[in-house]
Amino acid sequence: MKTIAIVPVKRFANAKTRLADALPARSRVALMQAMVTDVLIALRRAQLVDGVVVVTGEEIAEQIAVNYGAEVVTDQQDQGHSAAVAAGIQWAVGRGAERVLLVPGDCPVLDPDEVDGLLAADPAATADAAAPLGPEVTIVPDRHGTGTNGLVLRPPGIMAAAFGPGSRARHAEAARAAGAAVYEAEPRSLVLDVDTGEDLEALRQHLEEHRGGASHTRGLLPRIL
Repeated sequence: MKTIAIVPVKRFANAKTRLADALPARSRVALMQAMVTDVLIALRRAQLVDGVVVVTGEEIAEQIAVNYGAEVVTDQQDQGHSAAVAAGIQWAVGRGAERVLLVPGDCPVLDPDEVDGLLAADPAATADAAAPLGPEVTIVPDRHGTGTNGLVLRPPGIMAAAFGPGSRARHAEAARAAGAAVYEAEPRSLVLDVDTGEDLEALRQHLEEHRGGASHTRGLLPRIL
């Protein structure tokens, strides 16, 4: 089953404004660069991901994507997470994707083994190719339990993503309305995103407690905190 991961990335100057109290603008830009790099490295190492596309209007993010073997869909309007995801899904369908994984660029501890585990949990991963399979949506909530950090959509266009506050319930409702079976998963490395100073502290603690992974973010944090 051809699976494409979609990573929407806002322009760095407009990203992570809720971190303004914790980090100056230059440090926030550096953090975004490091986190996006770590996410792309993890996706490239995942065995069940056949391709990665970054949807962005940020030139630095485009270059990072190219450097790590990802495709780029240019989002000149910087329309927001959900609109960027829609553009990515359209691109992926045009390249023959049967399933998409939607991943934010701010989950730097993303583990390729956990990505594979998330995708392998889909019954389509082991089903007889001749057996009919209904649509499925897997939701990965954020660590607060109300937002959404990741979505697995099979087929890719089964529903429109609608990220933002309360999106976990919103995505479940949209999936059911589309006739999809709905599942939830909480891979540890995808639950931890960074939007606030509290999230940044949780990330710092996680990196202190766990070795390996997130090499770019891990190397940057001591220089900016």
